[in-house]
Amino acid sequence: MVSREHKRSAATLHEKLQLLRSITNSHALNKTSIIVDASKYIEDLKEKVQRLNQDMENNAQITSSSDHDDFNALPVQVSVKTLDKGFMINVLSEKSCPGLLVAVLEAFEDLGLNVLEARVSCADSFHLQAVGGENVEGESSMDAEAVKQAVMMSIKNWSETTEND
Repeated sequence: MVSREHKRSAATLHEKLQLLRSITNSHALNKTSIIVDASKYIEDLKEKVQRLNQDMENNAQITSSSDHDDFNALPVQVSVKTLDKGFMINVLSEKSCPGLLVAVLEAFEDLGLNVLEARVSCADSFHLQAVGGENVEGESSMDAEAVKQAVMMSIKNWSETTEND
């Protein structure tokens, strides 16, 4: 005969497994598969954190290096404002910048930002105004400064590749 205590703990375990399944977007049905999917999800999150930390380190090195002056000479301005659920990102250059839009959108993707709304002008000048929202699955809250630094890093990388062409 199964005790009430055992039934209650089994029900609690089942609820927690279902919660874990939903958080990790797992489609698994058995306990072992749910746990394996959760483990993979955690590893993916660790990799994202490592990439962000590495990007921030690289940005700190750029800031402290002498070629930082070259970066400031770029005719591109970036501003980021925090919204209720995401960020308002503005990128402005007085001259046309072929390929810059792709570089900025790749930075959004690396950050896990979804473009919710955007206006872009690339004719004689470059102007991007975008609203980016964080992916819900990550649940990691980033700040406007981290977004700005990532966008600026992508602009710097874009600048270096266009200079080499």
